[in-house]
Amino acid sequence: MADPNPQRSPEDAGLDLDLAFSADPALTPDLVAAAGPWCAAPEAAESRWHELLAGWLDRLQAKLPDALRAPAYSLGLNLVDDAAIAALNGDWRDKPGPTDVLAFAAQDDDLDGTPVMPLGNALELGDSLELGDIVISLETAARQAPEHGNNLEQELLFLASHGLLHLLGWDHPDDTSLAAMLQCQEDLCSSVNVQASGSVAGLP
Repeated sequence: MADPNPQRSPEDAGLDLDLAFSADPALTPDLVAAAGPWCAAPEAAESRWHELLAGWLDRLQAKLPDALRAPAYSLGLNLVDDAAIAALNGDWRDKPGPTDVLAFAAQDDDLDGTPVMPLGNALELGDSLELGDIVISLETAARQAPEHGNNLEQELLFLASHGLLHLLGWDHPDDTSLAAMLQCQEDLCSSVNVQASGSVAGLP
């Protein structure tokens, strides 16, 4: 459901995002079609993801530690197939097989108390705080979407919100923290309205 009081735009808030988006050419045409404007036509898809993620970062500012508050961010978002994410899952997590989403946080050391980059509130105008990369398997997302009552586009947004929160230091080592993280994801996803056609409230 669309937010009746939409958040101010990232441009109004002065928040900037440098997004590196890619969709694996190995993805099958039917999956690309099911993902709608979030995958097809790379330039248009990147624009949609850019507006969405910048808006989410703006909404989350009040919840972030000082080290992660910044006027500008950079991150990567990659949509891949099961083979690609399974390789990453094995290499980086020593776990076999594919998973739905992986987040590679650039600020892990900083979150542990050992800054490796300038603190967000110390960044000069024009500098970006590097958050890391989100990798989503379109194949796994498509398989599990019906289990969650989602279409593929809705599942993609849910997984992207999960990955973004991981980049920002959220984790779920126990049921309480998992519930809090899932609630935050629901809040983010409820700020947009994904229609069956793939249109999103606030986006062209």
